[in-house]
Amino acid sequence: MSSSVKVVVTGAAGQIAYSLIPRLVDGRTFGDKKVDLALVEIPQVVNKLEGLVMELEDSYFPNMGNVSYTDDFKEASKDADWFLLVGSIPRGIVYNGKKIEERSDLLSINGGIFVNQGEAIGAHGKDGAKILVVGNPANTNAFIGKNAAKNESQLWMAMTMLDSNRAKSIISKKTNKNISEIENMIIWGNHSPTMYPDVENVLINGALGSSILDDKSWIEDSFIPSVQQRGKAVIDARGASSATSAAKAAIDTVMACEHPSESNSCFSAAVSSDGAYDVPEGLICGFPLMRMHDGSIEIKRDISLSDFAKDKIKISIDELLSEKEAVKHLMR
Repeated sequence: MSSSVKVVVTGAAGQIAYSLIPRLVDGRTFGDKKVDLALVEIPQVVNKLEGLVMELEDSYFPNMGNVSYTDDFKEASKDADWFLLVGSIPRGIVYNGKKIEERSDLLSINGGIFVNQGEAIGAHGKDGAKILVVGNPANTNAFIGKNAAKNESQLWMAMTMLDSNRAKSIISKKTNKNISEIENMIIWGNHSPTMYPDVENVLINGALGSSILDDKSWIEDSFIPSVQQRGKAVIDARGASSATSAAKAAIDTVMACEHPSESNSCFSAAVSSDGAYDVPEGLICGFPLMRMHDGSIEIKRDISLSDFAKDKIKISIDELLSEKEAVKHLMR
């Protein structure tokens, strides 16, 4: 093996992580690199990770290196290359005697968690480390963590690949095309019901979506709401949030960051805005991204946006600005 990579996974005893972790060491996600895993959980359930480690050992993954588990995030962070921040407090549970229902409560509670994690990552993670926030509200959790890390060499991302994959699936069924023929499915804005799945710039067997999907009624009344509300639909159907598909989306994001993008292609994730597409600087916003040959991740800047798209994106940007205001007390 040519080199090694250390990956930290939080929420490691949860359903998403159970599907995610084996794929990190299967030889595909990081190629021929040896993968060292640092699995993190809260003190109440950290001992459950002993069984997961046993399963990993029994699976005999040739690319698996050292595997450790702990409830000490700072210790786990030391010299890590990748952080998959899956763990967060979800809506609907009772926390400190109060049932968490409102997004404002979710922002406040998780904000404190991501301040602490951000500080640890900035101080102890490797320079150039990549951080993918999966736990919701993902964009603003990433915004808080990046602010706390104060390490500009590190790349903070919030996951929008799950929304992108959901949109690809819907378009695949609509056009009767194989899902592998659906590319450049950009998710703009927030990972929330305000996100904008860019049906105009998606490529369908190499052709722009705007030239194939011209049914305005279907786009506005079916496609966009279906993507925006798919997470809720999954919860309603199975009684729990997405796990297998969320894990697959996290792996897709890691692989997109590990392997150079093909010419004119892009992938979807939310990163800190530098003002591109008139998104206010500093917001963690969904963009079209490219992985360059030097390993850097860049915003693809040649996407044409219609007035319809701009209006939809503005709704999501306004929500992100509102969330930023709600967590301003956590900025240091």
